[in-house]
Amino acid sequence: MNEYIEFTNNHPLLVGSFFAILTLLIFNLFGSRFRGYTVASPADATTLINRSDAVVLDVRTEKEFKEGHIINSIHIPQSSIKDRLPEIEKYKDKPIIVSCRTGQRSGSVCGQLKKQGFGHVYNLAGGVMAWQNANFPLTKK
Repeated sequence: MNEYIEFTNNHPLLVGSFFAILTLLIFNLFGSRFRGYTVASPADATTLINRSDAVVLDVRTEKEFKEGHIINSIHIPQSSIKDRLPEIEKYKDKPIIVSCRTGQRSGSVCGQLKKQGFGHVYNLAGGVMAWQNANFPLTKK
């Protein structure tokens, strides 16, 4: 035990960096649980859509959405989510899968939806890119 204390005293920057990285790693792995939503893989999302009648909310830009989106998804850009929240209020009791290009922007929207009382919120892991990589269909209609 004395060796650990001595090492910590001799290398405070190294020990501090280790704990900072460890904290970020834990937050990255379990952060969605801390914020109250679940991360869903493309396969999980497909199951939710088919079995639980989940709604897909696409929060990408208009240009990204027009390039291809998940069939029957609702498009509300991330920048407009607060103003257009009443449009999706009717889906509060349904599972909502939030998607963006890579899964990063959608995480913040998931947090906002949980704060607004949406019960079952899922972040599409990897976003639409992961959806495409899984060879799931997109539409431009």
